[in-house]
Amino acid sequence: MSSIAVIAARSGSKGLPDKNIRELCGKPLLAYSIECALQSGQFDKVFVSTDSGKYAEIAEKFGADASFLRTEATSGDAAGSWDVVKEVIYRFEQMGEFFDRIMLLQPTSPLRNITDIRNSFALMEEKGANSVVAVCEMEHSPLWSNTLGEDLCMDNFRRKNYCEVRRQDLPKYYRINGAIYLVNREELEQPEMLRHKCYAYIMPPERSIDIDTELDFKIAECYMG
Repeated sequence: MSSIAVIAARSGSKGLPDKNIRELCGKPLLAYSIECALQSGQFDKVFVSTDSGKYAEIAEKFGADASFLRTEATSGDAAGSWDVVKEVIYRFEQMGEFFDRIMLLQPTSPLRNITDIRNSFALMEEKGANSVVAVCEMEHSPLWSNTLGEDLCMDNFRRKNYCEVRRQDLPKYYRINGAIYLVNREELEQPEMLRHKCYAYIMPPERSIDIDTELDFKIAECYMG
């Protein structure tokens, strides 16, 4: 089976300008995802999808393919990650290159490692999965969370069933961490992706940092330093 890693790295950013190429411990942020994908040995191609010639040059410097840029349709804020993936896959298929499995890697998850990638492929094989998505345990249980009204009143804030339950006795909850999405090619054509035979690959919180703010950058630097 042939596999491709698609690293989605649009230029610009409202929160952190050019965060995908901002230096983190001496390398552009997107370089970590490129190197991890290449070193995992799982892919026939590692492709960076970007709308920027500058980003493409950086991607190719670190060993990725960035031989074509995004179209106008996938270059704006409104385009989703899977729109980007589909565009890449359809473009390669038009050129006669076909892939059975696709892994979407976000450059904002620099702490995933090659074992995470390899284990995701192994889990897909073990489960006969259509897709595998990385998750991590939530730091705080949502069972002790609630919404607040405009008056900030906390009457009945905590659910009665869990008021007397110790934190360590609460059921575990997980969140999608954005580090890995692995899908079979056929899954791209499903109207509701990641719904049937989708399995969770559990990552530890320290490898689940998703960089979106200045604080996230500092946390990542601490873990990597």
